[in-house]
Amino acid sequence: MTIDLLLSGAVAIAAGLVGCFAVMRRMTLAADALSHVALPGIGLALAFGVHPLFGAAAMLAFGALTVWALEDQTRLSTETIIGVVFSVALAAGSLLTSGDALVEALFGRTGPLGGLEIVVGLGGAALVSLFIVRAKHRLVVTLVSPDIARTAAIDPRRLNLWYLQAFALTVALGLRYLGVLLMGSLIIIPAATAKRLSRNLTEMLVLASAIALVVTEAGSLVAAWLHRESGPVIVIIAALVFVLSLVLRR
Repeated sequence: MTIDLLLSGAVAIAAGLVGCFAVMRRMTLAADALSHVALPGIGLALAFGVHPLFGAAAMLAFGALTVWALEDQTRLSTETIIGVVFSVALAAGSLLTSGDALVEALFGRTGPLGGLEIVVGLGGAALVSLFIVRAKHRLVVTLVSPDIARTAAIDPRRLNLWYLQAFALTVALGLRYLGVLLMGSLIIIPAATAKRLSRNLTEMLVLASAIALVVTEAGSLVAAWLHRESGPVIVIIAALVFVLSLVLRR
């Protein structure tokens, strides 16, 4: 249980950090849609006897790369492209995954953690968190003006690709706890809450990661007490905190 809470907490912190820039980039709906890209990867992994985490991560990385390439070539918005990719992935994933495996993919699952899951989960969460913390100023400058970013020796295209890959990795790491349907909520809701309560970027990053951490740990403990899946409980608690933030900032 201690290792499970440690891993879920690390993933939650990464989700909170990534979510801040998803909110600022107006990717709130896209965040939920992109998580569905993991479905066909999970289905293929199960078919070939590979751990679902690797199938999901590979498909999400490919999906993020596809979104990045299409966004650059077509000049369409990120949300529009992710919406198209999401539709195709959802259809393919439904064909490749069925039964209990589909339910676990959609809503997450409980059970003992393997050593590989722990190492990959902690390492991936640390990598994502480190990237966001180190690249936060470059991400903001790129968001404000790509032209200004170029004059500051920042490559907006490459930075955008790395951000999308960090986003995809965060989704993959959180699928165990929230599943395809709910992982986007953990990325968006704490960040949206932090945006209302913070006065600057640093406060927003700290608050978002703290809120994501608290709601994830609290949701996991409450779910275990109620003998329910953790994903829905985590999202409900996160939503209650968001509603509370609306009342506090009236």
